[in-house]
Amino acid sequence: MIPSLVESLAIENTTRIVLLVLDGLGDLPNPDREWLSPLEAARTPNFDALAPRCALGRILPVAQGITPGSGPGHLALFGYDPLETVVGRGVLEAIGADFELQPGDVAARANFCTVDGAGVITDRRAGRIPSEECARLVARLQAALPRIEDVEILLRPGKGHRFVAVLRGPGLAGEVSDADPHKEGKKVPSAVPLTTEAGAAKTARIVNTLVARAAEVLKEERPANAALMRGFSARPHFPGFRERFKLRAAALAAYPMYRGVAQLAGMAVLPVGDTPGDAFAAAGKAWNDHDFFFIHIKGTDQAGEDGDFDAKVATIEAVDQALPALLALRPDVLCVSGDHSTPVPVKQHSWHPVPTLVHAPFCGADRLPRFHERNARAGSLGVFPSKDLMAVLMANAGRLDKYGA
Repeated sequence: MIPSLVESLAIENTTRIVLLVLDGLGDLPNPDREWLSPLEAARTPNFDALAPRCALGRILPVAQGITPGSGPGHLALFGYDPLETVVGRGVLEAIGADFELQPGDVAARANFCTVDGAGVITDRRAGRIPSEECARLVARLQAALPRIEDVEILLRPGKGHRFVAVLRGPGLAGEVSDADPHKEGKKVPSAVPLTTEAGAAKTARIVNTLVARAAEVLKEERPANAALMRGFSARPHFPGFRERFKLRAAALAAYPMYRGVAQLAGMAVLPVGDTPGDAFAAAGKAWNDHDFFFIHIKGTDQAGEDGDFDAKVATIEAVDQALPALLALRPDVLCVSGDHSTPVPVKQHSWHPVPTLVHAPFCGADRLPRFHERNARAGSLGVFPSKDLMAVLMANAGRLDKYGA
């Protein structure tokens, strides 16, 4: 699908679209659970009642065999080509945390971790410390490290073990490698410039100093006694939902990263609580002011990364239990999918296609009894790129004009 084609055919309408994203939804059959995936094992009476009237299929966030990050995964869901629209994760995190990024700022996604006496990482997430503990540690780092050389260090806590770091000063550039090995059992690597530009070399030097000094400040803390940083980037600019699709879009997401990507896509970012019920209630309050709602559920991804089958099942069941409140709003189009798969056996993002459900008056009911990976493979939507999902949703919402005479 050519994105500009969809934009050229977009028309105004009064219909409303809901994109419900269960982060990391896709999974694999688990031999220890009778070869069921969490989506199959979950008790989902409300999804079961809905599924026969839906079209099912699977989406590919980037391409076959390519494992996506959360940024590309969500940008593709929003109709942007993830290979052409590249946004650093640090920028997404910073914007989602309400940082007003200035020209020349370099943002990074950061998190606390646990290292042993030799500096080897034993837990990349520091036991998923609570947000309150993260805020205390960030305040301690901010007080100890307000500036390095002529660069101001701006830190802001996020959810759990995560926080945001923004470097503000002259001559910086975002083309720097991660100070994060992305796995346990290794030391924190030094950031290195990815270009010959002087700004990248300076940024790498500042980052390495920041990581080293943070370890000194945190050395007596447990379990969060070091920090990792990745996704160094500066803010890009591209057209948003109103301009592209004639949609008044709103985002309901609790985590900064997803609020950030939604804001870059031109969505109004609304306040929301932590539960599916909170998100659906917030959508109801804003129902008359918007016609596209992106609702993000994080727990499925966290459970997948932790290898916790039961926790992933529980999150899916919580969404299903709250679903009647969303259905009561009577969206013209409801899509349930994920930005990528995070299979429990893999314990990280993966390349597997993501099961997808579309409910709309003319979606073409597949009459499949439940929504899960196996039925999605048999669904009428087939397998298609995530970036084409917006065209499917807009067509079902009566928001695309005919192409040609």
